[in-house]
Amino acid sequence: MSVTKTGASAVLEKQKQTARYPEASVIVLDDNVNTYEHVVKSLVKIIPGMNEERAWELAKKVDTEGSAEVWCGPLEQAELYHQQLRTEGLTMAPIQRT
Repeated sequence: MSVTKTGASAVLEKQKQTARYPEASVIVLDDNVNTYEHVVKSLVKIIPGMNEERAWELAKKVDTEGSAEVWCGPLEQAELYHQQLRTEGLTMAPIQRT
């Protein structure tokens, strides 16, 4: 709040604060357990808007680079997708707040 003085009286003015909703990244890690096909199937099943072509690209990135960000957005959704992918057996990095 800020104080504005007008003559002999003081008026309190409410300052508007905009808080950004926390965002996070969902990252799949490489392992020696899951096949490309299983990673692709899981990503298409869990991540909204994920198509097979993009899922294959991400699966290859996981294999060649050791990890890939498969989704980024609001924290609550990230937690849900992270849990669902882990339930599918994928190896997951801890959720990364952005």
